Amino acid sequence: MGAETCGYSLEPDNRQRILFESLRIKDFSKNLFEDIRDISKISDAIKKFNPEIIFHLAAQPLVLESYADPLKTFSTNIIGTANLLEASRNSESIKAIINVTSDKCYENLDDKKEYVESDRLGGFDPYSASKSCAEIINQSYQKSFYNDYTKGLSSARAGNVIGGGDFSADRLIPDVIRSIIDNKILSVRNPGATRPWQHVFDVIYGYLLLGKKSYNNPLIFSGSFNFSPGKENCISVEEIMRKIKNLKDIKYEIQENHHHESSFLSLNSEKARSQLNWKNIYNIDNTILIAYEWYNCFINNDDIYNKSLEQYKNYMESVDGKN
Repeated sequence: MGAETCGYSLEPDNRQRILFESLRIKDFSKNLFEDIRDISKISDAIKKFNPEIIFHLAAQPLVLESYADPLKTFSTNIIGTANLLEASRNSESIKAIINVTSDKCYENLDDKKEYVESDRLGGFDPYSASKSCAEIINQSYQKSFYNDYTKGLSSARAGNVIGGGDFSADRLIPDVIRSIIDNKILSVRNPGATRPWQHVFDVIYGYLLLGKKSYNNPLIFSGSFNFSPGKENCISVEEIMRKIKNLKDIKYEIQENHHHESSFLSLNSEKARSQLNWKNIYNIDNTILIAYEWYNCFINNDDIYNKSLEQYKNYMESVDGKN
């Protein structure tokens, strides 16, 4: 899109580094490897780069990891968010900030309702609680320091994201890929858990739309936005596994889950659809197929740079064809 970009994150681990180097990130983006919990470092980065738009995705993003290390989760997701907003508020260059939180920021009572942006925030597990807190901090900064609307400050709450490049632990699709690579039986927890699955391109496209509109009209587009697919994409883990087995014959077993996780989660994205003209391009079958094709390319040591570009171009053609 012609933007000059700068990434700010922790050092990638071994598998992430393979991805980082294969996609040639350093060829088209500046990259700073620092910790968002250090306010002096994030402040220096903002002053030196002078960004106009910030997409804040830095987080400890895993539910099970939040049980293993709750303090790291809270310090990263809560204090890290506060650090970014504090470091940004006196910057003259910044025109829009998109704070990416989670669909798990809502107080989920497993009542099978579609949550809307005005519903009550809350969280049972440390990860969900941290994302709820990040939303409250976002609202506080918007009302206290960004209320002149010279800067747009929005939050994005996305449903479960699938796509090439994710190698995180304890996530369904990456776990499937690891079981294929290692030729091991996959352990699946919560087979009946229902989630709003969607392709990463759909979600990123929504973030970009929100960033653009918030940049151009911060008064109207500051606030929270759900990004989630329709009911046809809201299916159970077990249904996802059956669809994957149609592509690759894998063996799996049900693992007892000792931690609380909500059995049903669904969001209402009417606000994003009506105000941003956003919609999911890919249905659940296309989402799984395109993700599988990317990982299959990776497993076979094929050119994932060109595969990624090919998938991106195909997606944008689909967007143009449906708008």
